[in-house]
Amino acid sequence: MHPLPFSGGPRYAILFWGTYTLWFALETIGSRTKRSGDRSRASDRGSFSLIMVLLWVALVSDFALSFLLPQANILWNRTAIFYLGISLMLAGLAFRFYAMSVLGRFFTYDVAVHVGQTVVEAGPYRYIRHPSYTGALITLVGLGLALGNWAGLLALLACTGAGYSYRISVEEAALVRALGEPYREYMRRTRRLIPFVF
Repeated sequence: MHPLPFSGGPRYAILFWGTYTLWFALETIGSRTKRSGDRSRASDRGSFSLIMVLLWVALVSDFALSFLLPQANILWNRTAIFYLGISLMLAGLAFRFYAMSVLGRFFTYDVAVHVGQTVVEAGPYRYIRHPSYTGALITLVGLGLALGNWAGLLALLACTGAGYSYRISVEEAALVRALGEPYREYMRRTRRLIPFVF
């Protein structure tokens, strides 16, 4: 039996939709409760809105391509790929919210610099500057693998990758302006998303 959430047995659908709903619910709650309150959003420069728009485009594209382009389905060991995807979704979600907890009150869904903010180098921030985005991207890779379509996975990563690329440039510029040389030094000795690589 094919393990796609749409055509496999009930356990696949329950596992997929349960994991998807957990991710969607946590992100929705976070985006509503962890905002800076800065009505002008000058520091954000539209990056939060752009990520939201591109995320919706990415999700619609991934689901649609899973139906409309069956020739791009991942056929190799589909059951293992499905479970790998679910595992990555959960691992990425856990890593993202761990990173958010380490940053504490300094973490917001929109770009903002708080009074008294300092460079945080605890936990994953010792090696990468944006571990919450790393976690988000791991989750999305997992989603694409669980849906089981290469074209959908590429569309998902292209859209969200573009959004996060812009967001990172906006965020780092805001932090350099606010924190100055300590943040520049931190940038010199860390990577953006993947330790020792990128």
